[in-house]
Amino acid sequence: MMKFTILISFLIINLGAMAQEQELPYYELEEPIENYTAGSVAARMIDALGFRYYWASEGLRDVDLDYKASELGRTSAETIEHILGLSHFILSSISEESKKTVDKKMLFEDQRKQTLFNLKKASNILRSSKDLSEFDTARHPFWNMINGPISDAIWHCGQLVTLRRASGNSLNSNINLFSGKIRD
Repeated sequence: MMKFTILISFLIINLGAMAQEQELPYYELEEPIENYTAGSVAARMIDALGFRYYWASEGLRDVDLDYKASELGRTSAETIEHILGLSHFILSSISEESKKTVDKKMLFEDQRKQTLFNLKKASNILRSSKDLSEFDTARHPFWNMINGPISDAIWHCGQLVTLRRASGNSLNSNINLFSGKIRD
């Protein structure tokens, strides 16, 4: 009876962990809305970033996280931390979401999860906007968000893919970046 209880507990824990992983946004891109608005286009940019980040960071091993291409470069783990900071900046710039600093002691999986949820929240906010100038601040217009942290995060997703390839862990070949879907 004790072995059966342990087995059931083990299965429940593992199924729970698998269910949590499936709940992360951006495994695939949702179908786009039909109307092009400033907000829907900006939201789709964030969604594309989320999709790329999901797959650039999926299945990274400790050896991948510790890898860096040169002595002066960042490790994959440091790049992930930077992308988390960018996602936090994007979200807090367009919402009243917490303005606190990023917890640098978070584990990789927690950083990944938080980044994906930050991007999803930002996308949802932008999607409902008809006029992105509502997100202009005294310090910068929304344009700076596009050429700044959004583009920077996309750039760093590409770096993650390069670093993971160099450490021997290539990107899933079934990803279709054009459609935002996974090939069967």
